[in-house]
Amino acid sequence: MPNEAANQEQDFLIDLLRATYQNQEIYPILQSNLSKLNDDLALKLRKRVSDRFAKEPAIAINLARVIIKLSTIIQEFQQGNIASNLEIAIAGYETVLQVCTREAFPQEWDIVQQALVTAYQQRQYILSRTIGELREQTVQTQSQINTLTEQLQEELQKAKLQVNDLTTTITELKQETSSSESAPEITSLIAELKELKQRQIRVEQFTSTAHASPNIGQFNTAIFYDIENLTMGRSNPNLNFSLKQIQTNLENTNLVNKIAIQCAYADWSDSRLRLLKNEIQELGIEAIQIFDYSHKRNAADMQLAIDIMELAQSRPTLQVFVIVSGDGAFAALAKKLHEYGKTVIGCAYEGQINRILKSVCDCFIPIPAPQAKIENISINEVISESPLNDDILVVTKKALEELKQNIEQLSQLKQGGIPISQIHKILREKIPAFDQKREKHVEKLTTFLKKIIEGTNICLSIENNKLILRETLTIGYNGSSNKTLNSDSSYLRTKVLTTNSVNLS
Repeated sequence: MPNEAANQEQDFLIDLLRATYQNQEIYPILQSNLSKLNDDLALKLRKRVSDRFAKEPAIAINLARVIIKLSTIIQEFQQGNIASNLEIAIAGYETVLQVCTREAFPQEWDIVQQALVTAYQQRQYILSRTIGELREQTVQTQSQINTLTEQLQEELQKAKLQVNDLTTTITELKQETSSSESAPEITSLIAELKELKQRQIRVEQFTSTAHASPNIGQFNTAIFYDIENLTMGRSNPNLNFSLKQIQTNLENTNLVNKIAIQCAYADWSDSRLRLLKNEIQELGIEAIQIFDYSHKRNAADMQLAIDIMELAQSRPTLQVFVIVSGDGAFAALAKKLHEYGKTVIGCAYEGQINRILKSVCDCFIPIPAPQAKIENISINEVISESPLNDDILVVTKKALEELKQNIEQLSQLKQGGIPISQIHKILREKIPAFDQKREKHVEKLTTFLKKIIEGTNICLSIENNKLILRETLTIGYNGSSNKTLNSDSSYLRTKVLTTNSVNLS
């Protein structure tokens, strides 16, 4: 049955896309399938469209325009679950941004951006209204609990008085007479006293339970990692931090019982973040893929805030929200969480957390500042076992020097050079997470290599995009003296000379 239902939803999605492409009336189709307009359809739309974009790039833009049209129709559809309709529309808009980039299709990109802004505002309105309704329900429920508790306390007090009275009566009867005639009366009173005591115990237990914290021993914590803040930007990301250590420090606080949800927000298509993959999988952290919608908006911060607010109103058992970021923009989010009775923990690098955010957090856990890069170290001084802790220029220069110790690679260097693509592969094998962008103001690999080999006997040939040896040739001049031609001479600019006396040191 589940497979049959899934197939029906898939067929429904295909019918919608086909009808939109053929300019048919969409509202009748939607009205006949209100139950299928749900969050599952939004997920299926994302997956199917992404797969089609990847498999058939030639039709991607035409399909994207169909998705934009369909999303607009569903966004304006006022029947069924309005919140689900909105999520389907947002899924369509966000997915087409994979194709409709600002550079390639500025008109479509602008239309989608405007539609997304409107959709996000509508979602925020629905969310605020839902939170208000839940808050009102919570107030009513709490009022009922308080009334019931007061009644139980009054009953408990009465029971205590009755127990005391009966105890006094029994004691007096025992003192007044020891005759057998009074024994049945005393026995009856003792039985009544026992019943009252049991009733008192039950009332005390119930009252204690009503006042007990509902979160003890439960999964009460959600953690949200702002990866871009942890890496200190995207141009030259710092990966010298431990998510495991952050989690351990949080668990050591008396505010955290058990961790229910963990989300890490970043553009995970960035290959430089792959070093975090194993740790994220080990800790059970969900990697949330974020695509920036423009250069001026921080999409990760926006999505993180939206997710936190949705969980705050939909998961009452979540009482502790941890924001791993020093961004001051989250101060307003922390204040709003306090309005909902939630506890907020901040976590960021020492000295780099916004003071306002720190002041509004209930608890702040510092992360040791990342180690600064080591500059100007001679290649002979590099002994570190981890290339990631060394200067990228130093370890790359060392790796290039090792090319001359390999017979095959040395032969390539002499006879015509090693292609830059092969050099890149070699460097990535020798240096884990190699990325020339770790060097400031360097984007291209060729520019980076020029900087590395400056002053060495390896030179970069721009004409054929290869690394070759800078070689010298000594020839006779006027029969009595020698003249040396190096790679800067006009002759060697046009031809690479191979000799048997190349100085490789």
